[in-house]
Amino acid sequence: MAMAGNLRKVTGLGRVGGLRRVARLARRRPRVDLSHPARSPLGSSVVNCVTYRDGARDVVGGDLVDAVRRVRKHGDGFVWLGLHEPTDQEFAGIAELFDLHPLAVEDAIEAHQRPKLERYDETLFAVFKTVCYVEHEELTATSEVVNTGEIMVFVGREFVITVRHGRHGSLGPLREELESAPQQLAQGPAAVLHAIADHVVDDYLSVTDSVQADIDLVETAVFAENGARVDPGRIYQLKRELLELKRAVVPLSRPLEDLATRQIRVVDPEIQAYFRDVSDHLLRAKEQIAAFDELLNSILQAHLAQVTVAQNEDMRKITAWAAIIAVPTMVCGVYGMNFDHMPELHWRLGYPLVIAVISVACLTLYRGFRRNGWL
Repeated sequence: MAMAGNLRKVTGLGRVGGLRRVARLARRRPRVDLSHPARSPLGSSVVNCVTYRDGARDVVGGDLVDAVRRVRKHGDGFVWLGLHEPTDQEFAGIAELFDLHPLAVEDAIEAHQRPKLERYDETLFAVFKTVCYVEHEELTATSEVVNTGEIMVFVGREFVITVRHGRHGSLGPLREELESAPQQLAQGPAAVLHAIADHVVDDYLSVTDSVQADIDLVETAVFAENGARVDPGRIYQLKRELLELKRAVVPLSRPLEDLATRQIRVVDPEIQAYFRDVSDHLLRAKEQIAAFDELLNSILQAHLAQVTVAQNEDMRKITAWAAIIAVPTMVCGVYGMNFDHMPELHWRLGYPLVIAVISVACLTLYRGFRRNGWL
């Protein structure tokens, strides 16, 4: 009874209203943005809590404890509890009710985990890295391109618990999409796990498409007429953001492969085929990221080569002008003291002749350097 009271306090699902309140709020505010706990209609860190039976919402009243008892008593249906950045106290009663492993609970609360899949007796614990593209008017050396978050999923025979970290990746639209396809929800908690994995991987593909647009813009700027003046910090920033995306995508390969091929009790063999499809989509995202990395390396090398060529051209121009200026400097060094019509002492045409020689020599050098492309 103490545990039940604790859960009622945590979830805000008292006996008055119960799940009917959740259904009423869902109908009243469709596709509500639940990206921040302050916007949760249930208060605290709980985003939503619904019981599903035969692919449809179970509108029977009660709180979370009552819902779990009914599911376990009848042996059909499951409870989907959604949380956003719960604290230790908020998650304690839930972990006790569903008999969650302490290590998995610690990971779900602390976050900052790599994508992974772990099994604890009859419970699966999966970690997904969520990503979103940060819109920006112009890419700079400090622009944030990719923002990441996390979704932890506990899957058992009669429950799904999702713990989300970050201000994006809301599962509200996904829940509504699943509720519009009862035949999929009727397959149980594993179907929800597949839907979340598919949702996360689809976001990977969407973000990679947006990142490609940024890379195309940088590539166009680098190979433009004044490409040597492009700020190399923009290229390095894209590489850093691409590395963050890579850290989210690449480690997920092994968990999806396990879900698609290994025999796991809570995952029906029919659903494993769907995980293979998600794995194929993930492979496409990985290949795109690898290609982007290689392309950015090539763009960076091309930019450095352009800078080197531009510097060589500048040095040639400087050298050419220095050679032209050296001629009058040399002559003036010999005949700098023009007294009594020097050179050759009292020669009256000496000064005009020196000026003519300097002009002809400079003009000859200038035309030669222009012909060779130095000027």
